[in-house]
Amino acid sequence: MSATIKSPDEIQKMRVAGRLAADVLDMITPHVQAGITTEELDRLCHDYIVNEQRAIPAPLNYRGFPKSICTTLNHQVCHGIPGDRKLKKGDILNVDVTVIKDEYHGDTSKMFYIGEPSILARRLTRVCRECMMIGIEMVRPGIRLGDIGHAIQKHAESNRFSVVRDYCGHGIGRVFHEDPQVKHYGKPGEGMVLQEGMTFTIEPMVNAGKHTVKTLPDQWTVVTRDRSLSAQWEHTVLVTSDGVEILTLRDEERDGSLAI
Repeated sequence: MSATIKSPDEIQKMRVAGRLAADVLDMITPHVQAGITTEELDRLCHDYIVNEQRAIPAPLNYRGFPKSICTTLNHQVCHGIPGDRKLKKGDILNVDVTVIKDEYHGDTSKMFYIGEPSILARRLTRVCRECMMIGIEMVRPGIRLGDIGHAIQKHAESNRFSVVRDYCGHGIGRVFHEDPQVKHYGKPGEGMVLQEGMTFTIEPMVNAGKHTVKTLPDQWTVVTRDRSLSAQWEHTVLVTSDGVEILTLRDEERDGSLAI
């Protein structure tokens, strides 16, 4: 396993792609309400990416995926296909967006509440984002991926939640999914050593019940085996000379208005 070290020109293209992906989530936020279908959310995002951003929605036709975003609901874990199901109060939803601009990818996802969530759903969502941020804040040259995975797993399990093992973060750049694999569990001192210029995602999937999952007959949608709730957050990050830069930071994260 080897990672691609990005040049300054490639890093700038990654910044642009990351900003566009974040902008899609900012755009769709007011539309995520009870009564709308996930297919309508997909159409809004597709039109915005193609017509406003002059970019490409990476998921569309990727290995046969039929839509432009992933919408993952309640006990679904990842890779949910938008459809005709209407959102209802109490649902929790992950919207996962990947944009290609000038051949480079920006990949990010965000959790949404539809109305007022249950206490468990709110706590799960909050802890999952904390897991992501704990991992991101550890990123710097010289640290190992196992250290990051261990810290994420420890935080989730200390809150009596579990981390999905079957899916992980990934290197990203000109290629949607490249090395390294970024596991959200592991042992300290193991795994690849981070280097300046690496770009990858940190995207923990955290379940309220057991970590085991299964894929539905549509060949894409992953759900918890015990039907417990699941949450996920994702950012694309760059390893800098002295730390980390989040390439997919949203406006609400910049101004402190994000409420979980």
